[in-house]
Amino acid sequence: MSVDTVSLTGWGRTSPTTALRFRPRTYEEAVVAVRGRGPRGVVARGLGRAHGDAAQNGGGSVIDMTALDRIRSVDAAAGTVVCDAGVSLHRLTETLLPLGWSVPVTPATARVTVGGAIGADVHGGNHRASGSFGRHVRSLELLTADGEVRTVLPGTDLFDATVGGLGLTGVVLSATLGLRPVSTALMVVDTARTAGLDETLARLAACGERTPYASAWVDLTAPGRAAGRAVVTRGAHAPLEALPAHARRTTLGFRPGRRPTGAALLPEGLAGRTVTGLLNGLRHRRAPVVRIGELQRISTFLHPLDAAPRWNRVPRRGGFLQYQFAVGQDGEETLHRVVRRLTLRRCPAFHAVLERFGDAGPGWLSFPTPGWTLSFGLPAGLPGLPRLLDRLDEEVAAAGGRVCLAKDARLRPELVEAMYPRLADFRALRGQLDPTGAFRSDLARRLAL
Repeated sequence: MSVDTVSLTGWGRTSPTTALRFRPRTYEEAVVAVRGRGPRGVVARGLGRAHGDAAQNGGGSVIDMTALDRIRSVDAAAGTVVCDAGVSLHRLTETLLPLGWSVPVTPATARVTVGGAIGADVHGGNHRASGSFGRHVRSLELLTADGEVRTVLPGTDLFDATVGGLGLTGVVLSATLGLRPVSTALMVVDTARTAGLDETLARLAACGERTPYASAWVDLTAPGRAAGRAVVTRGAHAPLEALPAHARRTTLGFRPGRRPTGAALLPEGLAGRTVTGLLNGLRHRRAPVVRIGELQRISTFLHPLDAAPRWNRVPRRGGFLQYQFAVGQDGEETLHRVVRRLTLRRCPAFHAVLERFGDAGPGWLSFPTPGWTLSFGLPAGLPGLPRLLDRLDEEVAAAGGRVCLAKDARLRPELVEAMYPRLADFRALRGQLDPTGAFRSDLARRLAL
């Protein structure tokens, strides 16, 4: 097992802190790392795609799980895979797709580990149909503070605290996941351009079973009646009969998504207000008014952020903050107010995505809740940004909504209890399971989780 001292940040490159990093190659070495933690505790870390400080532990230890990356078995009859927590969703897709299976829930990047997907209880564009990642975990092996490895099953308190628990109940070592059967490596995609937020919401609300995946890229720089204009994409896994006859012999071959060209490689929000507005306008105008039945690779449709994998390295002082919130089905007025506030300030928001959530999962700190969710990024050095986001936090909390903790880097702790009503249960279970506070992170200290 390698050990070194490193400076770490989240994907947004904000608030760097220094920690002792362990990189175990076996479960036994992971146990040694937990038992050898210092007084500042330890937290597991995957590929570093959490935007905020959930996988940092300043002055303490982190366990880099990426060397624990074995795919142990695939059961085609049961439709399950058993794998280490350090396996990435990208590698799972490469392995499973040629066998006729896919991961049923995946975020906009596949460069996340299975352990990270469980700890954040990630969601995708098909949440209203398939829920979040934790719904498809059949069991997991959890290394707890006493150095023991426990098998954790759905329906137990420990499972509900671990899924979405941001690594604070222990280290996920492996998991058994349920899979989705697929006939091809393609998606059937419909695209439509909308003129404003009301039309965007209506198109997303009209999605049915035929298109379980649905999301909208939203232009948060357009003023007036154009505020909230968007490009809505809806999709489904392509059946064999949707493919041209000449393509049906290579239906399940995995290929990475196509890399964008030109301005698409530059995150709009890192370019300033004027350029961001111009780029957003160009992107909206170039989108088709309506296009039905386009075939796209699974990786292109499901993982658009992987087309430019290191865009967060574009120089920008202070990095960027990713903000995502959810409000209930009756929270459309809150969405309108937030969008108006951002457009009036001409905020250079980038990667703004609006989706509709279905039923919540069992995770006590899981983010998805029935209703609407909007996410966007802003340069961390934007003047007045802390005050703006504080006001958004208060508005979201007052509407009965919540902010995504896995992406957070600056939420005030007094709002967390209002947003997450099972927080008291989470704290109580942690107190019983980990009375000495073995598992800690910068986010946990900041929010008193």
